[in-house]
Amino acid sequence: MVLSEQPGQFNPEEWVIDDNGKMALSIRIQGDRIFHEVSPYQTVEVFDTPGNGKMLTIDRMVMCTEADEAAYHEMIVHVPMLTHPQVKDVLVIGAGDGGTIRELVRHQEIEKITMVEIDEAVVRASKQFLPKISSALEHPKLNLLIDDGINFVKNAADSSYDLVIIDSSDPVGPSEGLFTKSFYQDVYRCLRPGGVVTVQSESPIFHRNAFIDLNKCLKEVFGIESVHCYLVFIPMYPTGMWSLTYCSKAGPHPVKNLDVIKAEKITREHNLRYYNADIHKAAFALPNFIQKII
Repeated sequence: MVLSEQPGQFNPEEWVIDDNGKMALSIRIQGDRIFHEVSPYQTVEVFDTPGNGKMLTIDRMVMCTEADEAAYHEMIVHVPMLTHPQVKDVLVIGAGDGGTIRELVRHQEIEKITMVEIDEAVVRASKQFLPKISSALEHPKLNLLIDDGINFVKNAADSSYDLVIIDSSDPVGPSEGLFTKSFYQDVYRCLRPGGVVTVQSESPIFHRNAFIDLNKCLKEVFGIESVHCYLVFIPMYPTGMWSLTYCSKAGPHPVKNLDVIKAEKITREHNLRYYNADIHKAAFALPNFIQKII
């Protein structure tokens, strides 16, 4: 495949386009796709890109690239882990690329991680082609289940987990049920008192309605004072601005209870690429337009 030499012209076959019908992000790829499988749930693909390394997509929506995945994975994990003082048992829904697990196992106090991913193809593609991201998927503390996360949470025992991480794709296909009130009522039930949840909560710009609806849903379940939206900037996600949401079951405040000394220590020891104590605090400072819509 050869890119046109004429300015402003390109072969669309060389680009992955992630769009919402109103705007789009285009990422150039090089060579043939590395992995392609139509699973019972979705189309899973891995591409190589000229400037961002390998890229995982689901139904042509960008899940991660090697260049900037650390921003997402570090923020969805270290924000709760450096706020909640006693996380022993963790439940992760989704996270098939493995980046969230890689960040969790940096915390020695965790005793057990249960990960429930519905699509084995995502895990297999990530293990084979994204080894730096999926490096902890064989960790001894991890119990990896290929199963439906919605049903798993529905059947989970009360007060089972200190931390639940919802690392889902966008609210379509198998992830659609992860954006419902009934699902989060089950999440709340299986949290221990003082427990914390972090949620992939979409872009305030690219998925505005889903972002607003999920924020409203979480406040109805956890209470207004226990739901805190925070931002992370990921160049390879449409608009670059993405949100995560921190919720607690009468638990610690995400900024007031930050363990700054521990945050600085883990940032330094693991040479984190995005997260640090200042970013942690600043992420919860929301632009006026976001404060208004939620």
